[in-house]
Amino acid sequence: MFILKKSNSISQVAQLRSPKFRHTGSNCTLSFWYYNYGHSVGAAEMQLFVDGLKQPTVLWRAYYNEGDQWLKAVIQLGRLPHPFQLSLDKISLGFYDGVSAIDDITFENCALPPPALSCEGPNHFWCTDTKACIDSSLVCDLVDNCGDGSDENNCNPDLQCNFENGLCNWEQDVEDDFDWIRIQGPTPTVNTGPLKDHTTGTARGHYLYMESSKPYQFQDKAVLLSPLFNPPSNGTCIFCFHYHMFGKQVYKLSVFQRTVSNIKGWLLWYKFGNQGNRWIRQTLYISSSKPFQILVKGTVGDGFTGDIGLDDMSFLGCTLYNGNLPTISTTTSGTSVPATLPMNNCTEKEFVCRASGHCIQMIQKCDFRPDCSDKSDESACVMEVCNFEDRNLCGWYQPALEEMSGNYSIHITNVFKWELGRGANLYPGQEKHCPLIDHTTYTEEGWYLFADSSNGEFGHTADIATPVISLTGPKCKIVFWNHMNGSTIGSLEVLCKTGNRTSKLWTQSGSQGPQWNRAEVFLGIRSNFQVVFRAKRGVSYMGDVAVDDITFEDCSPLLIPGRPCTSEEFTCANKYCIPKDNLCDFVNDCADNSDESPPI
Repeated sequence: MFILKKSNSISQVAQLRSPKFRHTGSNCTLSFWYYNYGHSVGAAEMQLFVDGLKQPTVLWRAYYNEGDQWLKAVIQLGRLPHPFQLSLDKISLGFYDGVSAIDDITFENCALPPPALSCEGPNHFWCTDTKACIDSSLVCDLVDNCGDGSDENNCNPDLQCNFENGLCNWEQDVEDDFDWIRIQGPTPTVNTGPLKDHTTGTARGHYLYMESSKPYQFQDKAVLLSPLFNPPSNGTCIFCFHYHMFGKQVYKLSVFQRTVSNIKGWLLWYKFGNQGNRWIRQTLYISSSKPFQILVKGTVGDGFTGDIGLDDMSFLGCTLYNGNLPTISTTTSGTSVPATLPMNNCTEKEFVCRASGHCIQMIQKCDFRPDCSDKSDESACVMEVCNFEDRNLCGWYQPALEEMSGNYSIHITNVFKWELGRGANLYPGQEKHCPLIDHTTYTEEGWYLFADSSNGEFGHTADIATPVISLTGPKCKIVFWNHMNGSTIGSLEVLCKTGNRTSKLWTQSGSQGPQWNRAEVFLGIRSNFQVVFRAKRGVSYMGDVAVDDITFEDCSPLLIPGRPCTSEEFTCANKYCIPKDNLCDFVNDCADNSDESPPI
């Protein structure tokens, strides 16, 4: 079917009407191929007319000349319980010779589910009137999957929200940058966001959306908070929601779970980028041994065509918790000590062992050798080996971030910083500039530390440091693995910081290929210093720097033996004993250089 412009009147409209349909099933889609070619060919749109509604709903639009080609349009109709009709309208502007055409109109999955003779088992639900057998996870999800509404009867309204009458018991987070907006019909910006809600499938229904136009900027966040829930009695409960991510500059939607009220929680699910002009169902299985809360976070992309929609959010098998989540203190990493110390006679220049009250010299604290029986002198220090599994930072911390905020996980956004990451959490395409596997386990589930270049600007730096190391031995070195792959990699440096003086020990810049590379940095004898890893951001987000498996090797200081040195050992001037093989090897093994200048 095609329209060929012939007259020269200023505005003409051609309409193509469908037959009237009685209803559709919940997975119904309409597809067709269209051709819209001409210098000023004008707009075309598909409208939905539902019995009982005065205003039609726009389902699809084409605004301009789309070239000498056939293009496919796919429209999500979903569950429409009332009779309806479709209208394809073509508007001509009158100043051209243009052609518009349509072909191969197809309806898919539009029938209601077929009746079943039986429907047994705990994972199925038998619909009352239609006798269809559906999956039990589809019950009470605000979608009429049965076709008779029976799967949505007897549901707890406190566990559901379709946003037709507000936010229900969900709340806007006050710690984010802006709020989700409740709306009907299309969002204000063309070529992004939904045209209709998911509940009714029409412009009459309401949903939430995240506005991506000015004044909002890249990486600004809008967070929605669920009510609080008890730990699931059966081990897990279900969180179901529908999201819409359409637009060239759509960035990210993510879901977190938390059991403490002043942290953002841990990531359960996320999605990046344009997912097409459709509502998508997502089901998450939630487990927790403590009362918990769900956070839904939308993040703005780098342009105005990045609107994100939410609708029909429900919980199945969860129960509301009548209380408050606890809070945690946000003390600086690696520097906290117990509030009370055991009885002791230690001076201010000595360290008190936490279990025994025994006194040791302060230089023996954080020297990679446990001198207290309970090892408390090494407890608030950097660990000798760190692979970041179990999300453990091993004492490494970010001084700049902790100066800005005691809890930077919520309050500090858009800052170039070190973060824990793994391949399983990457979005499509991110593996081109961020490791897909860690070095420890060589899997997508393994964790590593990386400086996320999607934050910050060119030349920004991110430091992660050890607590102060009191003393190291003559052979001390750091061995670590680094991953620097991407078109705009900046640099990675290893620094030594002593008081106000910082020296550079190792540096590497630019892309080093899509693999983990081993690096070794000699430290030798040093006292009262910190090791700092510094990442510098390149010109764009295509350049994450990552490190894994950081190891301090042979770093414990020399120990004076309570015996004379053996015939196989050399007695240093300071009474240390070292193997005679270490003489004159250009290494200061004795710590006083006496092994490198012995009498001949």
